[in-house]
Amino acid sequence: MRILQAVSFWAFVISLSLFAADALAQKRVALVIGNSNYVNVRALPNPQSDATAMAALFRAAGFDIVDASNNLGGTEMRRVFRDFAEKSRSADIAVVFYAGHGIEIDGTNYLLPVDTSLKRDLDVEDEALSLDRVLRLLESAKRLRLIILDACRDNPFVRTVQRTSETRSIGRGLARIEPPSTDTLIAFAAKAGSTAADGDGMHSPFTTALLKNLTVPGLDLRIALGRVRDEVMSGTGRKQEPFVYGTLGGTTVSLLPEPKPVAAVAPPAGPAPNADVRLDYDRAAQVGTKESWDAFLAIHGSGFYADLARAQRAKLAATTETMEKSATPPTSNPAPASPPTSPPGPVLSSVMPRMPEETTKAANPLNAARLMHAELQRLGCYSGAIETPWGSNSRRALELFNKSTGQKLDTRFASLDTLDVLRGNPNRVCPLRCNSGYSVENDTCVKFVCGTGFVARANGKCDPRSQSKTASRPDPREAKQAAPRKPAGGAAPARVVCGMNGCLNVSTGCRSEMRAAGNGEVAVVICDKK
Repeated sequence: MRILQAVSFWAFVISLSLFAADALAQKRVALVIGNSNYVNVRALPNPQSDATAMAALFRAAGFDIVDASNNLGGTEMRRVFRDFAEKSRSADIAVVFYAGHGIEIDGTNYLLPVDTSLKRDLDVEDEALSLDRVLRLLESAKRLRLIILDACRDNPFVRTVQRTSETRSIGRGLARIEPPSTDTLIAFAAKAGSTAADGDGMHSPFTTALLKNLTVPGLDLRIALGRVRDEVMSGTGRKQEPFVYGTLGGTTVSLLPEPKPVAAVAPPAGPAPNADVRLDYDRAAQVGTKESWDAFLAIHGSGFYADLARAQRAKLAATTETMEKSATPPTSNPAPASPPTSPPGPVLSSVMPRMPEETTKAANPLNAARLMHAELQRLGCYSGAIETPWGSNSRRALELFNKSTGQKLDTRFASLDTLDVLRGNPNRVCPLRCNSGYSVENDTCVKFVCGTGFVARANGKCDPRSQSKTASRPDPREAKQAAPRKPAGGAAPARVVCGMNGCLNVSTGCRSEMRAAGNGEVAVVICDKK
């Protein structure tokens, strides 16, 4: 029994070493981009988390280079693709995964950076990156060029873009494409002319299926993408059908090579005592989840295969933890254990630690925006709705925070690093603004009242009421009865009476009265008719 277990163990070790040698024999590189926080159209909930998970998948599969970026503008996106083209020159396998907005104009497919505005259809050539250009950048890869696009969403500019020609078409989803070179595959989340769903979970249906099937050891890429198609169609009620364009040769092409077989060791005569255990182990490995390994260990709690199962479960847990950590890079300046006493004013260096479950939820851009809105509102910089996506009001609030604290935070997007800086301020930092008739007292707006003859100003002061602005015009009927003023040089009046309408001369034989008018009184002179 012990001899058989020892032989099986060393056969397992040898197979792993041969598997590693085969994987290292070919150079594999991957570029992963997730664009969620679009500036001029609505944000997308899943691309950033989809890209983070796919990058972790390629790293776990042992890729030599995995370049991952999120929320790229036009300039950054072009630079990232140029740099990756240089890295793929000596590679055997080059993979590009893109999640975000993609559109088709006049038969050409484009990937949209987050700062795309697209006022006219001709602007797409300057603001976006064409799929044809991406294909040309990957031509130097030797064995396989794979482009995966989770970008077949509705065109966000279809109703606003100005068409410069009546014959220039703007399609739905992405257009069919034929790769110019062999050994090239382009996988769409939905076939040409149709759109893909974001789904209700953390990942889109397309990315969810890719994570399960793309790097199965030894599985031919065409079969893996076929399984992805079947799972997406089943999960969306056959409303979304992924599609693959391009061809490969007759040999098996897989992103993760299958371990080379080792020479079989002849078992001793009689039934193999571990045959059932090995069969259960293979079934658990085929599922490859934490629950499957727990189920195996519940039945086979000890022995050689139990030890292997525990090792596989620990490896899976470590991979999951790495994926969660990669969603948000660690802050470069962690808060000290015992913060020193700081002078009065905004505290910017003390950052509240994030809980693990909060980091996972906030990786979604909509959740990050909600958390930042709540903090900006607490700091007195934002008065809008907390649940709205990051937009112009949000950017103005963060600009006010920067101005009040001397920070230079990027206002274009909601991010966890910016959220940490906001949380480091325990008190209000933006000045309190009160409406006219209110003054600031103890960090609150208090209504104040001015005395008679004074009016409240926006600066919180009481100024004398202006007679010329506030005096009401006298009643026209009363004005007709008022005696006209005597021209200059006439006889001196007996006396003078003054009201809100000015001062009037009261001649001999006339009398004066003060009559109510508006908020005051007017002077009226009455003379008896003879």
